[in-house]
Formats: sequence, C-alpha cells, structure tokens
Amino acid sequence: MSQVSRQSDVIVVGGGLVGMAVAYGLARSGVSTLVLDQGDVAFRASRGNFGLVWVQGKGHDLPDYARWTGSSATRWPAFAQALLADSGVDVQLRQPGGFHMCFSDQELLERESRLRTLQAALGDYPFQMLDAADLKARLPLIGPAVVGASYTPQDGHVNPLKLLRALHAAAQAKGAVVRSSMEVQRIDSAAGEFSVTTAQGRFVAPRIVLAAGLGNPALARQVGLHAPVAPNRGQVLISERVRPFLEYPTINVRQTDEGTVQLGDSMEEVGFDDSTSTDVLAAIARRGIATFPLLRDVRLVRAWGALRVLSPDGFPIYQHSATHPGAFVVTCHSGVTLAAAHALRLVPWILGGARPSELQAFSGERFLTDKVYSHAH
Repeated sequence: MSQVSRQSDVIVVGGGLVGMAVAYGLARSGVSTLVLDQGDVAFRASRGNFGLVWVQGKGHDLPDYARWTGSSATRWPAFAQALLADSGVDVQLRQPGGFHMCFSDQELLERESRLRTLQAALGDYPFQMLDAADLKARLPLIGPAVVGASYTPQDGHVNPLKLLRALHAAAQAKGAVVRSSMEVQRIDSAAGEFSVTTAQGRFVAPRIVLAAGLGNPALARQVGLHAPVAPNRGQVLISERVRPFLEYPTINVRQTDEGTVQLGDSMEEVGFDDSTSTDVLAAIARRGIATFPLLRDVRLVRAWGALRVLSPDGFPIYQHSATHPGAFVVTCHSGVTLAAAHALRLVPWILGGARPSELQAFSGERFLTDKVYSHAH
C-alpha cells in the first residue's frame, strides 16, 4: 500500500449531497479540505432524492427539527446563488410553495392538526388549508379524487443531480480536493490528529467529518460516536417530457426543470436491496394519476430504487465526539432540504464555533436509551 499522506485541515468522508455540502462550506471558509469519496460503488442516497426543499409538516413532534429545516429553506435562495457563482451550475431552485394532497376528509383534518401543532410551537409558521374548489383554482388539472390540500410558502424544489454536480464543482473551485474510489479501511487518532487509512494511502488531518451515509455506523465507532443508521428504500418513476402543467412541487409528484414528471415517496425497509418492485411502482403511478389524471396518457421512461439513510427515529444525527475531539458525524435523509444549513450553519461549529441551538436534540447518544422510535417523515 502506498503510504503517501496528504495533509489538510479537515477530512470529509463521503462525497454525496451531505458530505459535499459540508465540504463546500469548509472550502468557502478558506479551510484546506480533503473529501474521500467511495465512488460509484457506494449506495448513493443522492440518486434517489426527490429534489424537494421541503419544510411542510416536518418536525411536528420535534420543533427543533422544524426550526432547523426552516432555517435551511430560508437560506436556500442565497445558497443557490453562491453555488451558481462558484460552479457555473444553476441547480434550478424554484420556491413557489408546495402542496400536500389529501384524498379523504380524515386526511385533511389530520393534516390541519399537524400544521396547527407546528404553528403553535413555532409561532411564525404560515400555511393554508384548501378545499377541493380552492385547490382547483390554484391547480386546474387536479383530479377529483383529491379532496383538498395544505399549502406552505417556503417549500420548493431543485434538480438534485445538478445540485450534486454544483457542490462538487464549487467545492473544488474553492480549493477542496476530492478523491474518488476511496474506501476507508480504518481511522486512528493520536496527538490531536486523525489518520485515515485507505488502499491508496494514508491521509492525516486534525479534524474529520463522517458523512458517509450508510457507511457511518462502522466509521463512527472508531472515533467514539454512535450513528445507528439503516437503509430505507425509495422508488422513483420518471415520465417522458410533457408540456409545463405543474409550477409547484408536491410531496408525491413534481415536474422537473427539464419537463419530465417525477413520482415517488415510497418508504420500504428491505435491507440493502436497491432494486425496484412492480407493486410499489404501480402504487406510486396510481397515486400520481389520481392526483393529476392527465398523467394517465404519459409514458414512463425510467424507474429506479435507491437507499435512503434513516436513523431509528428518522431524524438527523449531528455529533462532536467527546472522546476524540475534532471528529464529527453528520447524517440525515433530507440532503437537499438541509444542504444550505449544512454548508452555512454546520461549518462554523465544525471549525470550533458554537453548536447551532437546534442541534442539541440530535446527538446519536439518544439511541442508547430504551425509548421506542418511529420514523419521522
């Protein structure tokens, strides 16, 4: 094995949306940053991302998560502009607000209750509940099966593949070094430095950020951190290009900047199987057609499955190691929504500043109790 070492201020393990948002934030702060990316053999959560910048309904049972999500959404316009300036890539941010469709009166009541709970906890949390007639006035092509919807003005969407490309290009333009096909074999620490061993060599830095998605549990243990994340499969359908009909993102259906229609939002616990299944894809298609009947005549051109990264309660894990100072773990399943917060608010903490106040609830140590968790979505 080559023993060539590369000295940097921070090593980021993971080159997906989470790792690259952190790396971009570090590099634009003037910090020497090395990204070790597993490459195409990785279970890329970024491939299955629906592209939503989504606030609506999140954190109704954990207001700190709602605050953290909202803080990222409000920073997204400036973040997109910075990415464009640094990378030349327009990630196609559109933030006109978003709709969550309801297919029964009971769903509509439950939706309103969830959003009122958030409004009571946060104070400034604008939303509207729309009945079928109100909704049809906003979205004329909505189907009769939809009895109403909730709308919040902060929601939006981007092109997630363009976002990943922009983060890579912008981080490198600011001086970050990205090394691909780097499988981390071991992390050692001594004398205030971390030594990361790969088949290609050993890399040394005084700080390390673990943003390796499903690789985080094993890596975290080596630096005194607890990151019990597991795979959760999401399946996605893409249609042929169709004329523009949907300006707004919704939780299940969105029209991309390229004119295709993306349908999804499945959640399946199937281990590390990232294949597709006919029954789930059929259910996704049925819901899409029920929402917008015009999709009945649209051809589907692609389908895929991808593994999201979920903790036992569905919320992120952000932690600085007490036993290995300088080691951090960052993991979440909302890599698009939280990209702005990861680049702009996490980085000062990683560099020695105060931890953002919302993050106290997101230590991995919370899973060392006997509490029972359900996925937050």
